[in-house]
Amino acid sequence: MAIQSKAAIAKGDGSFIIDTVAVAAPQADEILIKVKAAGLCHTDHDSLTWGKPIVMGHEGAGIIEKLGSEVADFQVGDKVILNWATPCMTCFQCQEGNQHICENNSPVTAGGNGYTPGHAHLAGTQWNGQPIERSFNIGTLSEYTLVKASACVKLSSDMPMPSASIISCGVMTGYGSVINSAKLAAGSSAVILGTGGVGLNVIQGARISGAAQIIAIDINPERLEMAKKFGATHTILADQADRGLMQAAEQVKAMTEGRGADYAFECTAIPALGAAPLAMIRNAGTAIQVSGIEEEITIDMRLFEWDKIYINPLYGKCRPQVDFPKLVNLYDKGDLMLDEMITRTYPLNKLQEAFDDMLAGRNAKGVIVFD
Repeated sequence: MAIQSKAAIAKGDGSFIIDTVAVAAPQADEILIKVKAAGLCHTDHDSLTWGKPIVMGHEGAGIIEKLGSEVADFQVGDKVILNWATPCMTCFQCQEGNQHICENNSPVTAGGNGYTPGHAHLAGTQWNGQPIERSFNIGTLSEYTLVKASACVKLSSDMPMPSASIISCGVMTGYGSVINSAKLAAGSSAVILGTGGVGLNVIQGARISGAAQIIAIDINPERLEMAKKFGATHTILADQADRGLMQAAEQVKAMTEGRGADYAFECTAIPALGAAPLAMIRNAGTAIQVSGIEEEITIDMRLFEWDKIYINPLYGKCRPQVDFPKLVNLYDKGDLMLDEMITRTYPLNKLQEAFDDMLAGRNAKGVIVFD
């Protein structure tokens, strides 16, 4: 029997409503989740304009309410982190170890507009009597959601659910871009462009990796103060008129014996700054485009001189069943700061206020919490 659930529904025209959806009982390989907390990021706001109704939300944590008949690794009552990048483990990329770009399941590389066919049956969630997609196949801005068992990672920690909910996007993206993608070496120098939620997690990843010098760049002095708390050793207050952050790049060079940093991570999602990390790194350094810019930009090829590497990782090369437990362990040890990252929590009916705060840069991370 279907459960009635309050959910945030993007209408596809730039607006959303809070309404009731009907969530079906799980099929054989599915799990019904009672969502406890859902983190917010800019992708959730982007989903308002995807041109179709969709249950919003793509990061979250909850408690298992009901199991499908073939699910063996979980029990009712288990706490879980929900993961949108669910690997099939059989395609070419999964076999290569690239679970985050699964050729069959990834809503980014195998699907589009936050959906991939073949996940929890589409008719499993209905709105006004019609099937409705779940954002990135999990739709966490809902009191209940239906997911494949492969979208769940068991949570054994006593961490608060709001803190657990943010692991599955911004934390994994930032930390993983340092650890899995850049493979930052201990004792090295790193520059982070943009100190929002993702940038702060890049800073944490650099600190945990043993970077000797962590330079945070932002136009917001309050965010730079927060960056220090998360591990930045130096800060640069950028000027909005500094085209391509070339003046900031000169300051970085002055801090790094004139040559530039070993690594630079772009975390602003501003297309005009897509090439900026190249200006920050030394010859043979590595620039990492973390924020997922997906539009045409112009790059002066002289910025690549000489032997510089530019990489564009997705989701910190996430392997959910491997990486999420590591992040939880780092939190339990006190190395990974999650509670401190959540600026504010909101009930579902305050979603617009949460978006307003996010877009205005008032939050490192906002989280929707459910009773």
